[in-house]
Amino acid sequence: MQVPGPSAREVASMYGTAVAVFLVILVAALQGSGPPESPFPYRVHLDPEGSLELSWNVSYTQEMVYFQLLVRELKAGVLFGMSDRGELENADLVVLWTDGDTAYFGDAWSDKQGRIHLDSQQDYQLLQAQRTPEGLCLLFKRPFDTCDPKDYLIEDGTVHLVYGVLEEPFGSLEAINTSGLRIGLQRVQLLKPNISIPALPSDLRTMEIRAPDVLIPGKKTTYWCHITELPDGFSRHHIVMYEPIVTKGNEALVHHMEVFQCSIQFERVPPFSGPCDSKMKPDQLNYCRHVLAAWALGAKAFYYPEEVGLAFGGAGSSRFLRLEVHYHNPLEIRGQRDSSGIRLYYTARPRRFEAGIMELGLVYTPLMAIPPRETAFVLTGYCTDKCTQMALPPSGIHIFASQLHTHLTGRKVVTVLARNGQEREIVNRDDHYSPHFQEIRMLKKVVSVHPGDVLITSCTYNTGDRDKATVGGFGILEEMCVNYVHYYPRTQLELCKSAVDAGFLRKYFNTVNRFNAEEVYTCPQASVPEQFASVPWNSFSRDMLKAVYGFAPISVHCNKSTAVRFPGEWDLQPLPKITSKLEEPTPRCPASRGQSPTSPTVVSIGGAAPMGEGQVAAAFPQRALCPAAKLEQASCFPGQPPPLPPMSCLPFKAKFGSLMLRVTGAGEASPHKRRPWDCGPEHIQPLAFICRPSRTPCL
Repeated sequence: MQVPGPSAREVASMYGTAVAVFLVILVAALQGSGPPESPFPYRVHLDPEGSLELSWNVSYTQEMVYFQLLVRELKAGVLFGMSDRGELENADLVVLWTDGDTAYFGDAWSDKQGRIHLDSQQDYQLLQAQRTPEGLCLLFKRPFDTCDPKDYLIEDGTVHLVYGVLEEPFGSLEAINTSGLRIGLQRVQLLKPNISIPALPSDLRTMEIRAPDVLIPGKKTTYWCHITELPDGFSRHHIVMYEPIVTKGNEALVHHMEVFQCSIQFERVPPFSGPCDSKMKPDQLNYCRHVLAAWALGAKAFYYPEEVGLAFGGAGSSRFLRLEVHYHNPLEIRGQRDSSGIRLYYTARPRRFEAGIMELGLVYTPLMAIPPRETAFVLTGYCTDKCTQMALPPSGIHIFASQLHTHLTGRKVVTVLARNGQEREIVNRDDHYSPHFQEIRMLKKVVSVHPGDVLITSCTYNTGDRDKATVGGFGILEEMCVNYVHYYPRTQLELCKSAVDAGFLRKYFNTVNRFNAEEVYTCPQASVPEQFASVPWNSFSRDMLKAVYGFAPISVHCNKSTAVRFPGEWDLQPLPKITSKLEEPTPRCPASRGQSPTSPTVVSIGGAAPMGEGQVAAAFPQRALCPAAKLEQASCFPGQPPPLPPMSCLPFKAKFGSLMLRVTGAGEASPHKRRPWDCGPEHIQPLAFICRPSRTPCL
């Protein structure tokens, strides 16, 4: 006997209930997180082929990251996670795997040999597994801090994401070893700041800075430099926003991009488009260092505060710009062409405040060096109270963004604001910094700097693979320690940095010679890099160098935009006296957080087909958001069934109006059994899972 389907009144009641649930879920899960146009506003391709696409959003109220992983070509499973530097050993992982009969989703970790183990505390929570026309979509969430020693602490800075593809079933999770998988890494900033988008001016104009038709070299890493010129007579404008332009199909190859303005001292910069390390590169390109825009993978458009703009063009400004594109091509793909770049949005009407960019940290000098075979050597640069007292206006300045920068051995960077001898707040910090992932980051909170304040920038380096000392300088094998802070209102102060006094470093070299009395290692007539290269790096010479950098007077560069120092005595300055330091952040383990599961989740796969070919059922009626992927292009309204292809009553999901239904019954396929309710009401279960009314259905 045919059981009647739900009446229109029943449907309306179910719809109303679902809408109420939706509003509660949406507000609770993502209140104060990202832009409202998409539940997952941030997106990156994890692998060069683009078969793994990660989207995410952040709930700061819950201290939770919501992930959506789209697997376009699923074979026997996939692993995803985080580690300190992108290695698959000692990584925090979540794994989807099958033993040939059953599929599982579980929180795991890898040991130093790359073997995978199930975590006793399951902190990755699967919200939905769904088959879409684009592939398998996994929706899951993970707290920032799980208080699990096997888990990665998600912080504000760079996060090294890792992935692996399982080609065949495994009898158990412990049978998987990462050394035998196709693996890779991607770097992102997961915890994007919660900042509203400011209004844009009505006279907004755009300019695209691109490197046209670049043949991407078939090697792992390439930095491509391209010189472009502003139009003749281009007057002074304010940049109010910029965004990336990435050539379609190259999303996984274009790693980061920057636009620099060249120095005004050159009336002409020769045309050039080629690798930045090319011997044919004009020398003038080395003087194109004034950052106008910077973008990296996962970042969206950059907006200046509503009353602030960055000036470019006009008198006193160079007409020449350098675009630098970093191509990350680990598979060494050949024949790929690219015309990526950055689109600038600007206005001819000046905003109330002009943005300035100030360099903090260390002067580019070989006086500051890192001994070889060091794993965590720290160098510190100072913007002193004397400089800020002289150069800043009485009302101070306001830092709203920051770009950290080192060369290849940099591992951590932090800038701290100190006032009256006490560290007050962190300007920017990245404990997992990578020189291969540099972007201008908006600060979660504007930092105000007053006259007399001190800005302390420290960089931590790893020279474990080097046999000689690494000195400071412009070369890629030399080092830097810089924080480019973006602030308003603009002042004459463009550079506030320091280096150890040269006379005290000479005393260090003399002491090394006296300690090793039988032979002279350093020659006073030699250059500083040559003297560092001659130092015998034993415990004495290492500890002495740390001591010199920790107490010796410094030379302060308190420079105007003309590269001239402000008036005053800047050599042999004492180190700023800091009597109170900020405490290191410690993990917070909320007592209210419930007990985590201890076993993996069984993922229901429809039919007997292998994973990747069979239908993936939605076996998780948890509260979640709809996938961002476009699914059925159909409009559905309450009381009207959505168009569905012919199908049986095998497990599948259907959308009735804005209500998600899970059909669990089974029956014969027939032309009239295209509607989920034809399978009988006993097989229909309402889910606390619905889409935004304006979005396409999730089938």
